[in-house]
Amino acid sequence: MKVESNVDRKRATRNSVYRYLYESKGFCSRQTLANELGLSLPTVYQNLSELMDMGLVCATDEKLSTGGRRVEGLSIVSDARVVVGVSITGHRLRISEVDLKLNELAYKKVTVRKYNCREEYARVFWDEIETFLDELKIDRERLLGIGVALPGVVSPDGSKLEYAPTLGVLNTSLDVLNFGSRFPVHIENDANCGGAAEWFLRDTTGNIAYLSLEDGIGGAVFGNGLPYFGDNHRSGEFGHICVEPGGMKCSCGRQGCLEAYCSARRISNDLGITVEEFSEGVKNGNVEYIMLWENFLRHLAIGINNIRMVLDCDVVLGGFLSEYLEQSLPRLKEYLSALNPFEPNADYVCLSRRKHTIPMGAALYFVKRFIEEL
Repeated sequence: MKVESNVDRKRATRNSVYRYLYESKGFCSRQTLANELGLSLPTVYQNLSELMDMGLVCATDEKLSTGGRRVEGLSIVSDARVVVGVSITGHRLRISEVDLKLNELAYKKVTVRKYNCREEYARVFWDEIETFLDELKIDRERLLGIGVALPGVVSPDGSKLEYAPTLGVLNTSLDVLNFGSRFPVHIENDANCGGAAEWFLRDTTGNIAYLSLEDGIGGAVFGNGLPYFGDNHRSGEFGHICVEPGGMKCSCGRQGCLEAYCSARRISNDLGITVEEFSEGVKNGNVEYIMLWENFLRHLAIGINNIRMVLDCDVVLGGFLSEYLEQSLPRLKEYLSALNPFEPNADYVCLSRRKHTIPMGAALYFVKRFIEEL
C-alpha cells in the first residue's frame, strides 16, 4: 500500500481549495473555504497564499457584509493559463483560444487546401498555429497545450486515425501532427470534443447525446458526466444511422445514412454553394433551397428520433451547421412530434449553448488535466 507523504497531503489540500473556488457559483470567502472544506483558517490562508503567488487565485472587488465588517471575496484567475483547440475538417481549420473556464478568448477560421503528403499538411498546420499565437501575442509560457479534433474514429491511445471518410483517410498514423510541436498535443474525435464541451458548459448531472452537424456527422454520448465510448471506441456514430433505406450514397459507401442527407457537404455538393449562401437563399424564398432544407429537416428528425428512442436522453445539436438551425427549430420539433408516440412537444432537443464547441472541447482536455495535476 502506498503511504501518502506530507508533500502529497499538502498538494491535495491546495488542490481542494483551488477546485472549490473553480466550481463555486457564488460568493466565496476564506471563512467559506474553511467551513466547507473542514480546514483551519491558517491552513486556508497558507494555501491561498501559495495559489496567489502562482497567479491562479485573486481577491475580487466583491465584498460581503457580515454584520460588522465587509469580507473579501475570492476567485480563480481564469486566464492564468490558456489552451488552443483546433478543429480539422477537409478544407478548413477552426482555431480557438480558451481560458481555464472555457471562455473563448479568440477565434480564427483558416481555409486550407488538400495535401497529398501528410508531412506537408502537418507543416502547414503548425505554421498556422504559430501564426495564430503570434497574431494574438499569446504568451507561450501560459499555454498548456494544443487540443486537436478530427472528424473520424481515433484509436484509444490517440496514435492513429482509424477511419475518416470525409477526409478520405483509413488507418493513418497521427504521429506527424505531434512531430516538431513545441507544445503538448492531444488528439480526439471531433464529436467527442463537442460533446465534452457541451456537457461542461451545461453544468448538468443528467445524460445527453450530442449530434455534430458538420461536413460529416458524428456524435457522442455522456451519462452522468462520463463519456460512453463503446467496446470499439465507436459509440455515437450517429451519421451512419440509416434514415432512408436504399437512399442517397454516403461517404462510407453505404446508402441512406443520416450523413448523406444532413451534412453540410450535401448543400455544397448538390448546389455548389456555401452554407452561408444557402441559408440566405432559404431566407429570401428560393424554392429549390427551401425544398432541400425541408428534406434535410425531415431526415434529421428521423435520426434524432432514433437517438431519442434508443438512449432516452436530451439530444444536443452542435457543429457549425447547427448555427443555422435556430429559425427552423420549431419546424424540426413538429417533425419530431409526429414521429414520437410518447412526447408531443420534442423539448428534449436543443441547440448547442455556444459556437465553436468542437475546438473548445479539444482544448478542454488540457484544462481538466491542469486542474487534476495542480
